[in-house]
Amino acid sequence: MNYLAVFLGGGIGSLARFGVSRMLTDQSFPFATLVANLLSSFILGVMLGLTLKEENSLLKYLVAIGFCGGFSTFSTFSADTFNLLSTGQLFSALSNIIANVVICLIAIWLGLLLVK
Repeated sequence: MNYLAVFLGGGIGSLARFGVSRMLTDQSFPFATLVANLLSSFILGVMLGLTLKEENSLLKYLVAIGFCGGFSTFSTFSADTFNLLSTGQLFSALSNIIANVVICLIAIWLGLLLVK
């Protein structure tokens, strides 16, 4: 049952990621990736707080592993950053790295705070 939950959550997360990228197109900065990573980190923080003591929670498999895994975009973040670097946009590349790491760490923390 856990495999099915991860499968379904991952599919829904991937569709949500596609929707975010469609809404935030034509940007000079990769905001769609940042928004997806921010939202996924916040949701993951909430889920970690809710299921911290439950090792085998179906909700954990569906949302934390499946949805967040399909929705977050580390590979896209890496490709966006590489693209910025290869086109000589060093400031934007560094801003992208700092924004994704710092903002997503804060989002995890806020998600955990919300449910504690």
